[in-house]
Amino acid sequence: MCSIMVICALLPRFALTVAAGGRAALAAGPVALAPEPGREAVIGEVSAAAEAFGVRAGLRLGEALARCPGLRLVAPDPAGVGDEWDRLIGALENIGAAVESERPGAAYFEEGGLRKLHGGPEGVLAATRRAFGVPVRLGAAPSRFAALAAASRARARRAELAPEGPARLAAYLAPLPVSLLANRAETARLPEPLERFGIHTLGELARLPRAALADRFGEPGPLARDLARGRDSPLVARRPAEQLEETLELPESGSGEQLEHALGLLFDRVLARRERRGRTFRAVVVSATLVEGGTWRMRMTFREALADRRRMRLALAPRLAELPAPADVLRLRIEGFGPPEGHQRSLLSEPAAIRSARLREAVRQARAVAGPDAALHIVPVDPNSRVPERRHTLAPWDP
Repeated sequence: MCSIMVICALLPRFALTVAAGGRAALAAGPVALAPEPGREAVIGEVSAAAEAFGVRAGLRLGEALARCPGLRLVAPDPAGVGDEWDRLIGALENIGAAVESERPGAAYFEEGGLRKLHGGPEGVLAATRRAFGVPVRLGAAPSRFAALAAASRARARRAELAPEGPARLAAYLAPLPVSLLANRAETARLPEPLERFGIHTLGELARLPRAALADRFGEPGPLARDLARGRDSPLVARRPAEQLEETLELPESGSGEQLEHALGLLFDRVLARRERRGRTFRAVVVSATLVEGGTWRMRMTFREALADRRRMRLALAPRLAELPAPADVLRLRIEGFGPPEGHQRSLLSEPAAIRSARLREAVRQARAVAGPDAALHIVPVDPNSRVPERRHTLAPWDP
């Protein structure tokens, strides 16, 4: 590797491995992630043994069991997956890597700035393996998607290096399947329709006209064509952030109003922590361990940084209704901080135009959630009427 390359660290079936308790469980037979409670009855990641029966992620539960009657279902564990992936990303950042990660199981970073620190490109790859501590597939290429393609061809003990140069890189990607596009959020829905049209490899996709792909698939079409030719956008590394976390074990299986009170107690605890240093909260994660097995996890970013317990609880309480079952443990983690409370802007000290703009935005958001009647004002109709109902009426308010 001469020029700066992007390294992809890939852990296939990461969510299934964490939920099943390790890779040893995947070798015992066909295994798949059960459908998430309260959502569409489709299975998640599947083991290699299940794939041998024709079972794949996204298949309906009934069809998956018909293809493989011995399929063992594992309850999803999104909270455990998030925690374990955060730990691994932290280990990568400890070796000096600036990491980008769209989903658990795949991480990207540029190795150029780490060569002197770890003794060259091979030293960077070795340091990455040590940081993970588990078998990981490593691929290196000039772009993010090409690095993912290289990692998908790598072995646990041997990294895969893609060639440099646009022409050589495009030729390297050409025989690979279009199913690799499912690893990008923007192109995740393209592999199935492309395969129905008889397009099975990235090389076949790269030869299609850009205009035709844009006409059929919209913006993801030309993006997929660029990816198939080895072109990709630059990495956007995440910013390592300090985190605060509080956990509450519920004496009885909690749901409804009980969970809301527990959430308020967790906010009281994190607001009182010394490490907070008077800062406001920008992003929070609420997770729960369910009575029936498995976990539930939800992340919310506030529109503005908050330190008001009541407002944060009001914002998060409706999401607790999404819990598919009562919870035994509720956990709150602060993942993003805002400025200290004293540095926030005051509503009264701002110009009238700014206050009006904020008020209009608040009304717009309220109407988006509760409908056009969310903001009304009183209009006098017949103030002298003897019938109280005729004196005034309510009309939509335009701030």
